[in-house]
Amino acid sequence: MNAFLYLLVVLIWGTTWIALKWQLGPVPIALSIAYRFGLAAIVLFAWLAWRRQLVVPRGKALTWVLAQGLCLFCLNFVCFLNASQTVASGLVAVVFSSAALWNALLARVVHGRAIAPQVLAGGALGLAGLMLLFWPEIRGGHASAAGLAWALGGTLCFSTGNLLSAALQGQGLKPVQTNAWGMAVGTSLLTAYALLAGVPFVFDASARYVGALLYLAIPGSVIGFTAYLTLVGRLGPERAAYSTVLFPVVALNVSAWVEGYQWTAPALVGLLLVMAGNVLVFRKPAASRTAPSPRPPARA
Repeated sequence: MNAFLYLLVVLIWGTTWIALKWQLGPVPIALSIAYRFGLAAIVLFAWLAWRRQLVVPRGKALTWVLAQGLCLFCLNFVCFLNASQTVASGLVAVVFSSAALWNALLARVVHGRAIAPQVLAGGALGLAGLMLLFWPEIRGGHASAAGLAWALGGTLCFSTGNLLSAALQGQGLKPVQTNAWGMAVGTSLLTAYALLAGVPFVFDASARYVGALLYLAIPGSVIGFTAYLTLVGRLGPERAAYSTVLFPVVALNVSAWVEGYQWTAPALVGLLLVMAGNVLVFRKPAASRTAPSPRPPARA
């Protein structure tokens, strides 16, 4: 099940980058995100009602759901869509792929959880591989300081949302339940901002925008976030977030097909480093592999 969920997240989120790019246009960023998560929330609430699993978070869980909605379904995507206006999408993906390390560091700061050496080493190896994959964009200077700051801010919001989801699952709430409420919170905040800021409520009826919206709302949000946050509960935020190192590789192949991306020798080396980092992150510590089996009790 873990392998299936992991593969699902990598394939779905690896193909959402091109859809995010297609969302940029006449529709203001806040409204595009609100349309996406509003639609996703409706689908999730309908599913929960049909399954008779709809619950209302209360007490501390309610506070955490509100915070998760702000971080994971509001500020996160505001930051990334703003970053995409001035930074090449590949470089945004490189910054976002650092979530595995940020999750480990935040878990250390918030929960005092020890950071496994192989998690840090694997994440660093994967990031080195991604730097090679996207080196032409980095060398070309297609980035601004403001764009990089937006991308980093989005990554930190994403990692904070991961820790909140893990805490909510510890309270017995399922990701599909907290996602429904969190997406509703994110949609409400973005809609309220648009009203207060006087943002014109417009919609792009073109086939590309509507298709991208549906893909981002259903596979990208309903399925992708549920699968990913389930992994957070099963594997922990650090290991689950390593999928963010892998899905830019899928995004590159989509770019090669849609946008004419050219594979190079450094890019292939980078791909091998990403794969090696993936193996390292999931490798059990040496102590657990070599621990001797318990001796049978001595006979009287």
